[in-house]
Amino acid sequence: MAQLTAVDLFAGAGGATRGLRDAGFRMVAAVENDAQAARTYRANHPRTKLFVQDIRTVGPLDLLRDSGIAVGELDLLKACPPCQGFSTLARGEMDESRNDLVLDTFRFVEALQPRLLLLENVPGLGRDRRFPELLRLLADIGYTTSATTLDAADLGVPQRRRRFISFAVRNDIGLGGGFITEINTLTDLLPTSFQRGPRGRRTAGQALAHLARHQRKDDPLNVHRSSGPAVEARIAAVPIGGNRFDLPEEHQLDCHKKLRTRTAASSYGRVRADAAAPTMTTRCTTPACGSFIHPTEDRGLTLREAAVLQTFPVDYRFHGNYGSIERQIGNAVPVRMAKALGLIAAAVLTNEAISW
Repeated sequence: MAQLTAVDLFAGAGGATRGLRDAGFRMVAAVENDAQAARTYRANHPRTKLFVQDIRTVGPLDLLRDSGIAVGELDLLKACPPCQGFSTLARGEMDESRNDLVLDTFRFVEALQPRLLLLENVPGLGRDRRFPELLRLLADIGYTTSATTLDAADLGVPQRRRRFISFAVRNDIGLGGGFITEINTLTDLLPTSFQRGPRGRRTAGQALAHLARHQRKDDPLNVHRSSGPAVEARIAAVPIGGNRFDLPEEHQLDCHKKLRTRTAASSYGRVRADAAAPTMTTRCTTPACGSFIHPTEDRGLTLREAAVLQTFPVDYRFHGNYGSIERQIGNAVPVRMAKALGLIAAAVLTNEAISW
């Protein structure tokens, strides 16, 4: 059987591409607008045709040029539009034009007619007004859609990361609406060889121990965010498993003292070694922005530690300055989660779900 093919829209640093490749897909093209993330992508996926430009300026058929794939033959189109506008962390004015990129995805579906569309985002997308509109547009051109929310921790990612997942299946490929109505959860389509659930969960401590065994001594990502004396003392005062509420009076921030409720609860928190890490955000190595202090050492996570908690391989190469790499890591689809979604997609595309 020919290798399944895929295109990655909003590719970022390539976490989803790596996971889909691990699931057996050949990534024929990708689109990423950020220049530094594109450098990272190219360093790790040199055989994929990468378009470094605003996706609104990309012609859908250009993605298939020279690939030998005709319209209607692409197996999987993956899209993960910028999620900040749908996130619970979003505050104030939202960039509506960025949110509209969800609908721009339809332009590619309509032109390429992939057998399957995979949409990944924060749970807020499922409540956004654009999603029902996208469903209507997809139905009009012959796609049946299934949607659910998954926690990456249930897929063996050492991190709590809830994500909205939607598959749209072209109605002529076999399972079609059958897989929508007969499968209660998308994870039922995973092969039994892919460990998941409570027994398959991995802790942050296990991931960091794996890194300690395999990390290169000269790894350029083995760096953490530098802090001034006051912040260093505050970090050192946080007990194992604790957060800002455990700080002595002299180390508490004035802005936190003024809060009447237990908001910003994760600020200056330690990652717990015996549990999944918190969601790696675009500030995933900044202790003031979440529970991103090392479990036992008095420092924030290193860039490589954050990347491993996102299940990037320990030798995955990143390009850009410190802040850019931190954003690339936080924005990525965890590699193992992408692999699981790729295996689900492969089950649908090959009609093998029933035998599993």
